[in-house]
Amino acid sequence: MGAPNPRARLPAVDKLLALPDCQALITLHGRQAVTAAVRTTLAELRRAIQADPDLVLPAAATLISSLAATFAQGDSQRLRPVLNLTGTVLHTNLGRAVLPTAAIEKLTQVLSGASNLEFDLTSARRGDRDGPVEALLCAITGAQAATVVNNNAAAVLLVLQSLGRGREIPVSRGELVEIGGSFRIPEIMTSSGCRLVEVGATNRTHLHDFSRAINANTALLMKVHTSNYEVRGFTSSVPEAELASLAHQHQLPFVNDLGSGTLVDLTQFGLPYEPTAQDALAAGADLVTFSGDKLLGGPQAGIIVGRKDLIDQLKANPLKRALRVDKMTMVTLYEVLRLYQHPQHLATQLPTLRYLSRTAESILPLAAALQLAMQPVLDNIAQIELLPCMSQIGSGSLPLELLPSHGLALSPRPNPDSDAALQALALAFRRLPIPVVGRINAGRLIFDLRTLDHTDQIMHQLDQLVWPPAP
Repeated sequence: MGAPNPRARLPAVDKLLALPDCQALITLHGRQAVTAAVRTTLAELRRAIQADPDLVLPAAATLISSLAATFAQGDSQRLRPVLNLTGTVLHTNLGRAVLPTAAIEKLTQVLSGASNLEFDLTSARRGDRDGPVEALLCAITGAQAATVVNNNAAAVLLVLQSLGRGREIPVSRGELVEIGGSFRIPEIMTSSGCRLVEVGATNRTHLHDFSRAINANTALLMKVHTSNYEVRGFTSSVPEAELASLAHQHQLPFVNDLGSGTLVDLTQFGLPYEPTAQDALAAGADLVTFSGDKLLGGPQAGIIVGRKDLIDQLKANPLKRALRVDKMTMVTLYEVLRLYQHPQHLATQLPTLRYLSRTAESILPLAAALQLAMQPVLDNIAQIELLPCMSQIGSGSLPLELLPSHGLALSPRPNPDSDAALQALALAFRRLPIPVVGRINAGRLIFDLRTLDHTDQIMHQLDQLVWPPAP
C-alpha cells in the first residue's frame, strides 16, 4: 500500500463553501467569485504541499478569513467617496470638482428611468444630445454655437483633426505644454494628423514669428493657455487680439485653448483673474476650448464654443461620436451651467467656488472645533495642533496662486519623529469607512480644512479608526 497523498489533507471546495463564514462571503460577493477564490487558494496550497509534504495546513476558518481580507482589499479599490483634506481643491486623483446638489438630484431623477437624451418631445423625431447644453453655453458666452466632448484634451484633438489634418499649425514654443498624464501638445498634434510648427522661443514669442510661419499649408493659428506653469522674467507673448487679427488677415481660424477655463470673473470672489471664455471670444477667437471639471466646477468634459460653421465641422467629424459624452455628463453639466445664469449665487451653490472663496478667518473656527472634538478620541494616538496653512487650486488652474487656510497637524504618539508611525497614522485615516486623505509635510500629517463642510464628516467615524493599522 503506497504512501497517502499529502494533498488529500486539503478540505473539499464544497465543504469550505458550506461553512457559515463562507456563506456570508457568498452573500456579499456572489457564489461564482467566492468559488473561484476558494479554488485559487486550494491550488496554491497544493503546490506548497508538493514542495513540502509536511507543511502545516491552515485551519478552514483561517482560510476563509484570508479570503475575506482579499475581498475587502478589492472593495477598498472601488470608486468611493473620500474626504479631501490635502489642501488641493481641484485634486485630479481625488475626482476634481465636487458637483452641486442640484446636479446630483437631477441626475438621480434622470437615471431612474428612460430620458429624452436624443429625442425631440415636440416633433417625436431624433433630437440633438448637445442641444440643451449648447443653448446654455451660447447664452452665457455669446458664442454662435457649442459642442461638448469627454475632456479638454479630446476637445483640442477634435479641433485639430477637423480643421488641420495634413496641414501646418504654428504654436509658440512657450506654449507647448504637457496637460497632465504625459499628454503633450506636440503629441496631440501628431495624433490629429497635423504638423506642428514651433515659433518663437520658450520665453519670448512675437507677432512676426507667427507671420513668418504662415504659408499656403497653414490650417489655423492657435494659442495654448499655460494652465499648469508660468514663465517669469524676460518674457513676451503675443496678445490674443493681435494673433486673432493676424489669423483673420490670412482667412485662417484662430483657436484659443484655455485649458482650465471659466465662465465668470473670479476676481469678484477674491480670487486671481483667469481668462473667461467670453474674454477669449471678445478678443477674436473663432473657437475656444476649456474643461468642465476644473474652475467651471462641473463634470469631466471638454467644451468648445465659437463660430457655428466651425462647430458644424466638428460635429460632422466621425471622431465626435467616439468622443461624445453620455447622459450623466449632459445632465450634470446642464445643471451646473444653469447656476451660471445667476452668478450672484454661485459662491454658495457651486462647491468649487465656495471652497475657493472661503477665507482663512472663516475656516479657523471649524479647525478649532475639530481639534477640540478629536483630541480626547486620539489622545493616545496623536498630538493635534492648530495650523495656519496654504491651499492650492489644483488641476493646473492658477498654479502659482496659494490660498491662506487653516488646518490640523497630527504627530503620532509616542514617537513623533518616526516616519513609520507617521505613515501608519495616515494609513489609519485612509482606512476609515469614508477615507480621510491629508498630506504629509515636515514630519506631520496635515489636514487642510478648506474643503471640509462640518466636523461630523470626520467625527462620526473616528470610533472606527484602527490603531495601529494592519500592514
